[in-house]
Amino acid sequence: MRKLKIGMLNFAHSHAFSYYRELRSMEGVEIAGICHPDRQRVQKLINEDGIFYTPNSAELLSKEVDAVIVCSENVLHKRHVLEAAAAGKHVLCEKPLGVTEEEMEEMIAACGAAGVSLMTAFLCRYLPGAVRAKRAVERGEVGEVLAIKGYNRGTMPGGWFVDHAKSGGGAILDHTVHVMDLMRWMTGREPACVYAEGGTLFHPIDVEDAGLVHVTLEGGIIGMIDTSWSRSRSYPYWGDVKMDIVGTKGVLHFDAFAEVNEVYSDASDRARWSYWGGSMNRLMLEDFVRHLMEGRSAPISGEDGLQAAKVALAAYASLRARDTIVL
Repeated sequence: MRKLKIGMLNFAHSHAFSYYRELRSMEGVEIAGICHPDRQRVQKLINEDGIFYTPNSAELLSKEVDAVIVCSENVLHKRHVLEAAAAGKHVLCEKPLGVTEEEMEEMIAACGAAGVSLMTAFLCRYLPGAVRAKRAVERGEVGEVLAIKGYNRGTMPGGWFVDHAKSGGGAILDHTVHVMDLMRWMTGREPACVYAEGGTLFHPIDVEDAGLVHVTLEGGIIGMIDTSWSRSRSYPYWGDVKMDIVGTKGVLHFDAFAEVNEVYSDASDRARWSYWGGSMNRLMLEDFVRHLMEGRSAPISGEDGLQAAKVALAAYASLRARDTIVL
């Protein structure tokens, strides 16, 4: 059976290295090459695996490649997805899908016209706790959902993430999309209006590092997303993803990283959490590979990426207008 050939299109986002390691050990998959403008960032991979490298995206896309994973800076997602679509390659694109509604719609349309799949990398759908929470909601264990409070608070990533010209936004764009996607996925309801507060509270950077995004879903479900880069370097893990789902019959609490051991080591200057739960990276990539092998629709579509990012973009509009934004 022919292996699925996947190219890595840019390593700006650190997730690219995790994806590469998972793909390298996956049966039925061959990494056809990697592309990044700075060879030094990927030199270790080149040395270890003798992998084909090019700084030129067009050269990678001209190879015998079935699909690419786009992990460039947010503002380059559109360019790389459109290039891949024009070359007839399927795409898994890191979140957020884009930095404006117009460019995301263009990306979706281009992939549709080219007959290639566009999947958004919403890892959190593959967290074991998230899957169990969705099933519990679908079984009606909490009754009719009335409200959801979501949390996605991490450490400040630095680098291009805090350069608005490359990221398109700060913590609100970076973290809102994950929780908003979980809300849509678990309830089957679309966002109707958004009100937000935000600011730069924790770090001397030029983008916001904190936000509270209030969203009303269809049917009147009230949502709140605590999105920030508020976790200090001394925090025992990189961050959190949590949800409190309030229904007419009860409350369900979901903590993505509760499956941890506390590690105390004299070699470290702080206590750490060692996560032993399921690998959301691998589970997502296996799903991406499976849907291409079986010729199915993308399990997390470009439209899913658009709808989640629209809420983050509406949050920025709300901050500017100091008012509620109707979607």
